[in-house]
Amino acid sequence: MSQVIIASQLDEDYNDVIRARLATQHPHAQVIGVPAGVPSDLPPQANILLLRPINVRGYTAPDTPPPGWPYGAQWVHLVSSGIDFYPRWLFNGPPVTTSRGSAADNLAEFALAAIFAAAKHLPDIWVQDSQWQFTALRPLKGTTLGILGFGAIGQSLAQKALALGINVLALRQSQAPFDVGVEAAKDIHDLFARADHLVVAAPLTEATRHIINRDVLGSAKPGLHLINIARGGLLDQEALLEALDNGQIGLASLDVTEPEPLPDGHPLYSHPRVRLSPHTSAISTNSKEEIADTFLANLERYVSGIELANPANA
Repeated sequence: MSQVIIASQLDEDYNDVIRARLATQHPHAQVIGVPAGVPSDLPPQANILLLRPINVRGYTAPDTPPPGWPYGAQWVHLVSSGIDFYPRWLFNGPPVTTSRGSAADNLAEFALAAIFAAAKHLPDIWVQDSQWQFTALRPLKGTTLGILGFGAIGQSLAQKALALGINVLALRQSQAPFDVGVEAAKDIHDLFARADHLVVAAPLTEATRHIINRDVLGSAKPGLHLINIARGGLLDQEALLEALDNGQIGLASLDVTEPEPLPDGHPLYSHPRVRLSPHTSAISTNSKEEIADTFLANLERYVSGIELANPANA
């Protein structure tokens, strides 16, 4: 294996973590910072590309790769779990892997925090004067959590919910059996009809775009709390607003939207039963280490000539 030379679009503080970790195992490896966006004019000696999302904040990459692509890259690693933020041509060259699972616990904890906030009326019950109003808070034990998508995020969330005495109902594309304690939903309508809280944790693909549409929302248990920590494109937002207005959906906690950010004045900003956050659920104070863990584990496979983990499926 030739010398490891990584062209990285990460911020330098992230690169420094990777450099420090490489120093013990691969002291001659190099990490060269390169601009974010469509990769172009990469250092000719770089054989690995560490790539940030490209199609973000209203930008869409050209349909064709830049001249010279893929330069000298023999492997491309994405710091995101999904592949929807990248142009299709990226997947027609060297092997591409993702960081799938690296932030699973962060996302699961965020979803659980949203569930706690809804059940315990947070932050609405905080008081600022002596006029105290007592509110009956809803217990979580014995309620039903629906999970759409059962990858690393769904599995982490299910474990945490089961520990709290929450019933877990899940649906995924695979026919593989679920973990002990997790019940399989018959279909997406069954999932929505039985859940008190429902977390969307599925990948966005052509097949899953707007999988949560007017028909599916219409089958929801009245007052359902819908939580989306996956991708905004999974959810028909116009249909969601209708379902919120007619009470079919009681509350929507959205960490993702389409587009991102939503334009000023969008009704989701001001709807009284929407809690909107800026796609932050995966980010933590440990993100530098989490990204490094996933990338460096795959780097060991790369230098050993072993099949890479987490291959992207474009």
